[in-house]
Amino acid sequence: MAIALLGFQTTIAAPLSLTGIGVHSGREVTITFLPAEAGSGITFVRQHDDGTTSEYRAVSAHVGNTDLCTVLGTNPAHSIATIEHVMAAIYALGLDNLVIEVDGAEMPIMDGSSEVFIDAIEQVGITNLGVKRRYIRVTKPVRIEAGASWAEFRPYDGTRFEVEIDFDSKLIGRQMWAGELNAETFKTELSRARTFGFMRDVERLWAAGFALGSSLENSVVISDDDSVINVEGLRYEKDEFVRHKTLDAVGDLALAGAQFIGCYRSYRGGHKLNANALKALLSDPTAYEVVEAPSRNHKVRAREFVPVHVPEFAPWTA
Repeated sequence: MAIALLGFQTTIAAPLSLTGIGVHSGREVTITFLPAEAGSGITFVRQHDDGTTSEYRAVSAHVGNTDLCTVLGTNPAHSIATIEHVMAAIYALGLDNLVIEVDGAEMPIMDGSSEVFIDAIEQVGITNLGVKRRYIRVTKPVRIEAGASWAEFRPYDGTRFEVEIDFDSKLIGRQMWAGELNAETFKTELSRARTFGFMRDVERLWAAGFALGSSLENSVVISDDDSVINVEGLRYEKDEFVRHKTLDAVGDLALAGAQFIGCYRSYRGGHKLNANALKALLSDPTAYEVVEAPSRNHKVRAREFVPVHVPEFAPWTA
């Protein structure tokens, strides 16, 4: 299959701001997206009350805790949490360069999905910067395992996700989502899938200082009798759960610092497994190559991208 991929770097056409609640802190937070120059990548800037800032490029080397969400930075006083839904939207829309300012410790959860971020970015528009985009193309299988869970990258002529989950819950059970990853597929099949959790876990999370901003407005909640508490039910019949796990995987893998050409597969995965699989791929120089479009065409078939010999191009370590 000939999959067309964007050959040039992009940014947003104008600044935009969104305000919402942090799902773990329960505090109001505002984020502002700013255009950025070609080659600068995605940068998060946390603004502190004393006027100082903490800055992180959205790359694998800066990933800290991955227990309940994906965090940039290892010091809670300076880190930025819950970036995966924002990064999924950025990756799916093909944005390469942005500055994201935030006045709190985490991204706003909004409705628990990526839909609000997609809509906001599309309202301001995307600008082609006229500089060739470089991709990471998987050249051989890379697999990691953690107990009954596993994840792997495989060579593929395009960008594809195959995510399977298996929960001890009659409501969820074993579900799988598989498909090509592009802006349209993400918007229609994944972007509206919300984060989910079990009512039985709520008190434990609250006691630990997490999920303080979680509510039926931003999460699918599963009751003790294995039913959905939310009055409106599921947005995707039966399988919103695996679609959200796929959304998370898109956001986590965006921390490669570049788009990738290949297939990502996982079973019973989560943020930690996604992060470790990405690190396993990027730590093996024989498992991938850096490629770019061979011509000045706006879109190029995946198989037509050509290797570029630039050993200094390693955005995931920046």
